[in-house]
Amino acid sequence: MIEHPASLSAFPASALATGIAALSTSISGPPPSISLLIDRWQSIGAFAADVGCGYEAARQMRRRGRIAPQHWPHVVAASRRRGIDGVSYEWLAGRAASMQGAAMPGEAA
Repeated sequence: MIEHPASLSAFPASALATGIAALSTSISGPPPSISLLIDRWQSIGAFAADVGCGYEAARQMRRRGRIAPQHWPHVVAASRRRGIDGVSYEWLAGRAASMQGAAMPGEAA
């Protein structure tokens, strides 16, 4: 039987294990940004539903790279439910502080 080169059984088991391990570690640990945190949900709508905010609010959070403090408890809880490590009040505060330092002159942070 000739196997298609894209078939999983065409790869050695060790190569598959290494690839799977690399994939799982690429999404473990805290995300580097708010946008990448929100991207861990299958859609902005799914993030909004988990956090308990509207779609447009979630879209703006992702676009701006900021989450308003009133949403932090829900974001931390939703991240825990999804198994996203490292998302805490401290992590969110750190993102907010880095955004304030990066705000353009005259732009509200």
